[in-house]
Amino acid sequence: MKQFESFLAPLIQEYIAYRQILGYATKKSLSHLKTFDRYVKEKKIEPGLLQPSFFLELRSDLKIEPRSVNGVLSSVRVFFQFLVRKDIYDKNPLQDIPPLPENDIVPFVFTPEQIDQLLSTICKRLRKTQYSYLKDLSQYTAILLIARCGLRISEPLRLMRHHYREEEKTLYIEKTKFKKDRLIPVPMAVATEMENYLAVRDTLLENYHIPYFLIGDHRGRLQQNTVSYTFHKAVKDIGLDQPRKVIGNKNFSSPTPHSLRHAFAVNTLKSIKDRGKSPQNALPVLAAYMGHSEYKHTIHYLKVLDAEHRQALFYFATSQKEDI
Repeated sequence: MKQFESFLAPLIQEYIAYRQILGYATKKSLSHLKTFDRYVKEKKIEPGLLQPSFFLELRSDLKIEPRSVNGVLSSVRVFFQFLVRKDIYDKNPLQDIPPLPENDIVPFVFTPEQIDQLLSTICKRLRKTQYSYLKDLSQYTAILLIARCGLRISEPLRLMRHHYREEEKTLYIEKTKFKKDRLIPVPMAVATEMENYLAVRDTLLENYHIPYFLIGDHRGRLQQNTVSYTFHKAVKDIGLDQPRKVIGNKNFSSPTPHSLRHAFAVNTLKSIKDRGKSPQNALPVLAAYMGHSEYKHTIHYLKVLDAEHRQALFYFATSQKEDI
């Protein structure tokens, strides 16, 4: 089946190829443009210039959250700017289409005690057979790095064996989001666990040359879906499994592996605040450690100072809904 099927399909394919040549990641754009292409096809739009009114209908008809609708419109807007540069359009028909008001997203925040409990639960589930032990230990190590170093879930999975420098206790994170590299110091307790993992890994793989740091099935790279499954199973085991809730203008997220990254940032800022220091002053350093392109993105973590604050927001939003 073709990726795109509307009358705009050849132009969308050309645009995606153009973006790839320029070095842009196109996964998200592809998803958004498929949604747009499917809508154009379903509406049986004939070849011709699309008017702004069409995009207002699109914005209204998409039965997804406002944040997702705005994402689709943003990607389609950039596509039509490409058509303007090709002189197919004189003016971008989306340039005056405003975004929908978005709900505030309140991430799930683990307390330090809950993170300890989560990691302990995963550790206790390590299978002792030779085939399974290294894979399970790799999953535990991936979740440990997300929780204790604030990594994105993709980052530990992309690590190579040489990216951990044992003498310096540092971890080299190579070309992840924003195409940036960074070298981060690893907390001593985490370094000890990583070196224990490496002792097991290198012993079991003594006769194999495997470049990956974390090992999955058949001595290949550890996969994200495997780590996510282990995480969600542990979350359920410790009684923290809960669905996402939309209350008023707030989205209260359910626990995901990325919640551990949020918790790392929030708990770090809270620890700084508890010591009488300014969390605001720590933002540039925290941003560099976490790999944000600009520290203004890290400011979002100040909205939720700790897990208790998040829970208070949840109770407040719930009570407000009940009073309506």
